[in-house]
Amino acid sequence: MERIITYIDGYNLYYGLRAKHWQRFYWLNLRALALNLLKPSQTLVATKYFTTQVSTPPDKVRRQTTYIEALEMLPDFYITYGHYLTDTITCRHCGHTYTTHHEKMTDVNIALELLTDAFNDHFDAAVLISADSDLVGPVQKVKQLFPKKRVIVVFPPNRHSVALKNAADVCLHLYRAVLAKSLFPDQVIKPDGFILQRPSSWR
Repeated sequence: MERIITYIDGYNLYYGLRAKHWQRFYWLNLRALALNLLKPSQTLVATKYFTTQVSTPPDKVRRQTTYIEALEMLPDFYITYGHYLTDTITCRHCGHTYTTHHEKMTDVNIALELLTDAFNDHFDAAVLISADSDLVGPVQKVKQLFPKKRVIVVFPPNRHSVALKNAADVCLHLYRAVLAKSLFPDQVIKPDGFILQRPSSWR
């Protein structure tokens, strides 16, 4: 059996779903998604999710917190957090000032995990769910240093990178049918009996 580790670029996936107006798929069971991408000759060793925790607005924080609590119940599932940088922008035309946030560290964190797992021989093939061209370098380095290991890139909906496609051994697209069979049930029950309810806006 070919050992697989799946690496999921959380914000690349999220913004792809948002661009398609596929909010119902925000409630994804990411381990189920990883399993649904496997072939019969492959086995899932681990699923690694890379994201950043939001701090505002409160309703968005609640939705993300609920979702992360559901994900934390999955076996062989690991979450790595990046962080936000806050920038203050002033409009040159009207002088209005507003605050914007930029998610940082996800691509670096994915690169570190991908290379570390390759060096430690934790996988035979890596499945990378992202279309971030910043990951071309790490993918190329894995293939250069470990010619027998494969990197399979899966593009989120509405996302594409020619450079990442060319760097990968195989390139796939994440279609609606796979997403539809990879959802959590509307209610996820924690071991202590607490019920995590799917957010109403994610239906």
